[in-house]
Amino acid sequence: MTGTLLQGHDVVLLDLDGTVYRGGALVPSARESIEAVRAQGIKVRFVTNNASKLPGAVADHLTGLGLPAEPVEVSTSAQAGAAVLAERLPAGARVLVVGSSALKSEVDAVGLVPVDELTEEPAAVVQGHSPDTAWKNLAEACLAIRGGALWVACNEDVTLPTERGELPGNGAMVAALKAATGRLPLVAGKPERPLLDEATASAGASKPLMVGDRLDTDIEGAVRAGMGSLMVLTGVHTPGDLLAAAPEQRPQHVSADLGALHRPSAESFITEQPGWKVRVDDSGVELGANSGDDDVLSALRAVCSAWWRHGSGPVAVRAADARADAALQELGLG
Repeated sequence: MTGTLLQGHDVVLLDLDGTVYRGGALVPSARESIEAVRAQGIKVRFVTNNASKLPGAVADHLTGLGLPAEPVEVSTSAQAGAAVLAERLPAGARVLVVGSSALKSEVDAVGLVPVDELTEEPAAVVQGHSPDTAWKNLAEACLAIRGGALWVACNEDVTLPTERGELPGNGAMVAALKAATGRLPLVAGKPERPLLDEATASAGASKPLMVGDRLDTDIEGAVRAGMGSLMVLTGVHTPGDLLAAAPEQRPQHVSADLGALHRPSAESFITEQPGWKVRVDDSGVELGANSGDDDVLSALRAVCSAWWRHGSGPVAVRAADARADAALQELGLG
């Protein structure tokens, strides 16, 4: 495995919150790493499950944080949801929109007619997050879905990260309609394929690399789409989550941040590591140090590689020596 991680890919699909920024600030190294991707002529797509904002608003937010971005570089689950509708409905069909004005704009952009009420005889319902969604909106959607309307959810993220903490996300509202209708929607956002496929297609690319911090959306989406994946440890999921990951949520690479894009691919690849020795037995996993390697992330890659060959789920990890113990403590695995 030679060359940088970036080589061999023609577009980098980047999750936003937890990968490119956290709260109101860019993640360290994000701006430099992304600008270096562009400098090599490789396209970037910022891929978000957020269906409440237009691409221009997302690009403006990134620019305001210090990372210049163009609307064409943004792919949202609202766009993906509209694309799913357009594939299944004739032009001019009415769609009941449960969501923001941005979602209505995306529905209109694909030649469909956004409506608000059942009396307008919608052929489909599309549902995306909006803080203004009320019982009345869900009631109209419930009746339409029970009447046979096609139902598309932009995503099923149950919670939404905010400065006040985790609040109900689109998935919570989708769950309410599932319970009320006994139906299941088509889902456009991560980890389902439509959003990632749309983002890749918008770049005219064929060899995408997905980068994200969440195993259950970013990485599982990449696995389902058959594309390369890098997990960064700047957001939600931890080394312990990675070690316990089910096969469908396992990335090929893991690194501290986006800087890994420009380092040797072998450096972040999850496989056996020369600096560490790992043994799996009935009591769990034992990590020991070989000479010279104090890189704690290489220890994580070694432990994951060994455990994943034997099983999945949480596992006890113990140290065989002081250096291994220090590495496990730093990783939160001790």
